[in-house]
Amino acid sequence: MAKSIDTTPLAELAADLRGLADEADDFARLVIDKVAHDVVADAQTFAPVDTGNLRSSIGFDLDDDKLGASIGPTASYGAHVEFGTSRHGPQSYLSVAYARNAQPFEQAMGQIIDRFGK
Repeated sequence: MAKSIDTTPLAELAADLRGLADEADDFARLVIDKVAHDVVADAQTFAPVDTGNLRSSIGFDLDDDKLGASIGPTASYGAHVEFGTSRHGPQSYLSVAYARNAQPFEQAMGQIIDRFGK
């Protein structure tokens, strides 16, 4: 007669781990959304203003899974302002906003890892 093994505890552990992963993802989504808003607000503050078009065109789109974001202007000349051209020097606004928010982002993600990664 073959012995049977009760795998119920393993199934429960797997369900618990999936639940933790989902909860960690939820926290990560909150952090990404908050930091994306903060980067946009800072970039709008730092953007040079002539007509206001560049400033008002700065925004973000969340990835489909909301675990990433694309941040930047929709104004066609946004990169020319940020990086400069042969005639005009750079007037960084977006890279400054990213840099300003990098540490808070890393700290918040580190807290998520500390909480759920152990």
